[in-house]
Amino acid sequence: MKRLVTVITVLMGFGAALAQNAAVSESRLSPAQQAMEQAQKLIEKNAKDYEAYNALALALARRGRETSNPNFYSQGEQVLQKSFAISPGNYDGKRVEVWLLLGKHEFAAALEAAKPLNRKMPDDVMVWSFLTDANAELGNYSHAEQAAQQMLNLRPGYLPALTRAAYLRELFGDAQGALELMQMALESSPPSESEDRAWITTQMAHLKLGMGKTTEAEGLLENALTMFPGYHYALGNLAKVRIQQQRYEEGVLLLQQRYNAAPHAENLFDLAVALKLAGRRSEAKNAFAEFEQKSLLETAKADNSNHELILYYADYANQPAKALEVATREYTRRHDVFTLDCYAWALHVNGRDSEARNPMNAALGVGIQDVKMFRHAAEIASRTGDPTSARRYLKLAAELEGKTPKLATAKF
Repeated sequence: MKRLVTVITVLMGFGAALAQNAAVSESRLSPAQQAMEQAQKLIEKNAKDYEAYNALALALARRGRETSNPNFYSQGEQVLQKSFAISPGNYDGKRVEVWLLLGKHEFAAALEAAKPLNRKMPDDVMVWSFLTDANAELGNYSHAEQAAQQMLNLRPGYLPALTRAAYLRELFGDAQGALELMQMALESSPPSESEDRAWITTQMAHLKLGMGKTTEAEGLLENALTMFPGYHYALGNLAKVRIQQQRYEEGVLLLQQRYNAAPHAENLFDLAVALKLAGRRSEAKNAFAEFEQKSLLETAKADNSNHELILYYADYANQPAKALEVATREYTRRHDVFTLDCYAWALHVNGRDSEARNPMNAALGVGIQDVKMFRHAAEIASRTGDPTSARRYLKLAAELEGKTPKLATAKF
């Protein structure tokens, strides 16, 4: 998934402390690589130190976030088994196990694995972060909110709590509040944690872009790329800025660079869309075809590109039945706002607009302010004979884009 946003922050805090305690490494190493190097030294010193294996597994998960390479999560799981072989079921190892599940997008499994840890150590703030992340990604927003609040109650100003609270504020429609929390998180992030700081800065840019503040978003993303050169999350968001500016060729270059660094199906989908916007139709067609092949290979897995696959079938391939097939499968797994939106849109393109209104209303009922969702809602409302709601949704979308709504072109 592209927007794993809470999961992206899953390794903050504990990982930062690990890196801070590490011996000084070569400057060319990333924070995660430094943590990996330090953990390896501890293992070389004592091969029976299960905590060192926990530290290495955690560092591998951090490296997975830095590079967007899921192989690091698999490596982390293998290392963790060595910890359990030495100390079966040790608590810290079980915590890292949940981190890895979240990193692999196995949210339901992560939630179930976190619950016994929470019962055993109800004051463990990081376990509350697991509950926040898993519940948010599954669409259990009230439980996510309660868990995030408990984190702040236990440790006010705690960086992982701030980023999670910011994500929930964004979902609930308070972008300015989310931005303030992200600023607080940035200020509390150690200067040595270049990737954490780049991620937070990128999220601030994402919020600015959603508020229509394109120039401010651009500046933040340039800062993020200075902090962590070639950072794939920042490249993707800077491409959104370029596309918003109608500088499509530059957007293509940025998305190609991101795809080279993180060759995931969802990143290829974005590249295909940008190629089409740039008028490079033949290349876009080939990219879409390759995307479909890659996406179908992972569609039954937890870590998939189903949201993009649904939109591809619905908006580009003119295959509504396939869009609904994928959307229904994803809808059985989770009810977060993005899945609800995709499911509603898949119902819409199949002419089932009366059914689409419930998931669409459920998504918007959370409070999210999203241009694409508002436009989807407008179309669905229009098709179900509700022009008043359709106009309202179009107006909200236009306000977010900083444009005057073109109501005369609406289909009602």
